[in-house]
Amino acid sequence: MTIYNLKYFLYALLVTTLISCSSDDDDSERGNWIERSVFDGTPRSNAAGFTIGSTGYMGTGYDGDDYLTDFWSYNIEGDYWEQLTDFPGEARSSASGFAIDSKGYIGIGYNGEEELQDFYEYDPSSNSWTQKADFMGGPRRAAIGFGINGNGFIGTGYDGDNDLKDFYKFDPVENEWSLLVGFGGEKRRNATAFSINGKVYLGTGVSNGLYKEDFWVFDPNTEIFTRLNDLDEDDDYSITRSNAVSFELGGYGYITTGYIGGATATTWEYDPTTDTWEEITALEGNIRQDALGFSNGDRAYVLLGRSGSLYMDDIYELHSQEEYDDED
Repeated sequence: MTIYNLKYFLYALLVTTLISCSSDDDDSERGNWIERSVFDGTPRSNAAGFTIGSTGYMGTGYDGDDYLTDFWSYNIEGDYWEQLTDFPGEARSSASGFAIDSKGYIGIGYNGEEELQDFYEYDPSSNSWTQKADFMGGPRRAAIGFGINGNGFIGTGYDGDNDLKDFYKFDPVENEWSLLVGFGGEKRRNATAFSINGKVYLGTGVSNGLYKEDFWVFDPNTEIFTRLNDLDEDDDYSITRSNAVSFELGGYGYITTGYIGGATATTWEYDPTTDTWEEITALEGNIRQDALGFSNGDRAYVLLGRSGSLYMDDIYELHSQEEYDDED
């Protein structure tokens, strides 16, 4: 290469680099995570919980040595924790939890030796538990659970031998379970679900070492499942995973953290009006799987979980429409 050509090459490289740097500086990353009051109890993974009003409730889980029964509330407005009456069933992890109106429910799971099918109702007004009818689908763990339109639902999961795809509806007034037919998706465990405007969106999970790409919406009024665009519909998407957290915030759905060949912190935002996803700022804490989420629709949090043998007790709030700020 001649001296002239070398000078031209270096000049072109410098200009390209400056343009690239300038573009990076101009592009602002959307989504800002703010750390909140650290959990007062034992760091853990695979806890179960639910949100009622401005309070998140959480209990059970595994701390690396023991399965747990302690139960806690997180005051969203006040940013503080309070220990409540212990969960009355066996100590367990990978249970399912959801809220129906003003009460919460936790059941099924794994006690370190076998899968469970017992089921309990929590009343915040009296800080008390009541055992309800056993889950109709039999012992299992790592299932999807959600409450909507005055009923609770549990489906998919692992029964100790096989991954599952069946769904069941719980009527809290009659204290009865019934089989819910019509889910055309694949078997899976450690999937996740969130609700937006009266409908439930569910997907992710793993079975036989394969991460599931199908994504569904459930309408509780018709009790019909409808398949949406797959989670790998766009080559730029990397949403598929298991052991993730999902929630609704401001009319959008979010999937964050989880496991895909290793723990992750990536965060994706779902627009139900277009059935599309957009990546936003990853969780700013440690990468993790088996975490838990709280959301009341206006504010949303990710907490606890593990990365390898490290169990965590931190909690982060997502401000999804704010610009990323590494100083807060």
